[in-house]
Amino acid sequence: MHRLSHKRQARRRNCLHCDELYYPDPRNRYHQKYCSRPECRQASKKASQQRWLSSEKGRGYFSGPENIARVQQWRAAHPGYWKKAATKQSAALQDIMSREVADIQEDVNILNTAVLQDIYSMQPALLIGLIACLTDSTLQDDIAQTTRRFIISGQDILGCVPEKNNFQRR
Repeated sequence: MHRLSHKRQARRRNCLHCDELYYPDPRNRYHQKYCSRPECRQASKKASQQRWLSSEKGRGYFSGPENIARVQQWRAAHPGYWKKAATKQSAALQDIMSREVADIQEDVNILNTAVLQDIYSMQPALLIGLIACLTDSTLQDDIAQTTRRFIISGQDILGCVPEKNNFQRR
């Protein structure tokens, strides 16, 4: 039987959406009416939204001149809330990648292993495959153009000074 670390053991109950038995979360056992399956959580959200919109307070919350004024007051009190917070210059959490190119290994059986280090040695093929998937194109020109954009973006993020090379913006 499912044991809880709390003094009281929660009883199983039926989900209002799927009607399956579930154990409610101990922190919310008095209020929880739906199980944790994604479709049941979605049904819970929909029911909650319907209750809010049909309540006295929620009925006209999003419409009318008084609500326009309420939103304008809130925006005036919170200028720039949607803007990205200014980033502090700090050390990166990861090491800067070396510019060393990994050797391409001929053994394709490496993909059948579960060792991440072995797969990582396939870096060039991995990067080209990833870019081809992202661009939905296997044309070398498309992959090269996207690679240039990624390198420039990465240099911007890492604060690197771009070298004078083939990675200039086009």
